[in-house]
Amino acid sequence: MSANRSSGDAVNNAAVQLRVSIVIPAYNEESVIRQCLIAAIYQSVPAHEIIVVDNLSKDRTTDIVRQMQLEYPESPIILLSQDREQGLIPTRNYGLDHATGDILGRIDADSIVEPDWVEQVQKAFADQSVQAATGPVVYYDMPMRRFGLKADDKMRQLMLKLAKHQYHFLFGSNMALRATAWETIRSETCRDEKDEMHEDIDLSLHLADHDLPVRYWPQMVSGMSARRLEDSPRDYRYYVTRFDRTYKAHNVRKMALKAPMVVFFSVYFPAKLLRAIHTVNTAQPVRRGGQ
Repeated sequence: MSANRSSGDAVNNAAVQLRVSIVIPAYNEESVIRQCLIAAIYQSVPAHEIIVVDNLSKDRTTDIVRQMQLEYPESPIILLSQDREQGLIPTRNYGLDHATGDILGRIDADSIVEPDWVEQVQKAFADQSVQAATGPVVYYDMPMRRFGLKADDKMRQLMLKLAKHQYHFLFGSNMALRATAWETIRSETCRDEKDEMHEDIDLSLHLADHDLPVRYWPQMVSGMSARRLEDSPRDYRYYVTRFDRTYKAHNVRKMALKAPMVVFFSVYFPAKLLRAIHTVNTAQPVRRGGQ
């Protein structure tokens, strides 16, 4: 028993010692960035650093981040600017390149991580073979949130089964990877200058190319906005078909991997209606791009 306890203590100590950076790309996110940062600050285990990478925002995003730095002087909030080019991928890369943690967390500006998110990330990476991790999300501006979280969790586990565990997908709103894994795939990740792909799926496929294991960790939960449902049917279709374009760029042709597209297409109109009703009955919607 003492040997088992010692082994368990060693794993826990290894997890606690991991420094977790949180990288948040931001473009015109004045409506959501404050709540995102508050959630990142108030963690059961503090983040090593919280990096906001602004990408040519035209609103008050950077002003709000600077104000947060003044309000929470002991918090590890860092504001960087990526102003060489517009786009999520160069902004994400800039943040990951400048992060100094052992584990590089990556969330969106509308993400609201659970209070134990950093702690759960540490636990997910306590196994040294794990190179990246992702978890479920709860849509905080939709009704029936608890049901939504369970449904999201089940859907992501189903995706893993359909892919026969060959491709463990990362979800850009709630993911993390080892700094060493990022260094391995950094130069190979797709630039996607035409903005046609899912950058998180691209990361997943590059990790798979190097046999770098991705763990799905159900306790690693983040909230996010369902503001994607505000897209027109045409824009939403373009967003969903990014899956196909990403697979084609990697010459991946597994039919089972089309399952997420089927799910996203099938829920669009019912979820859009449900969100509209919920918005009328509660507060104003969180709009894309802080608009």
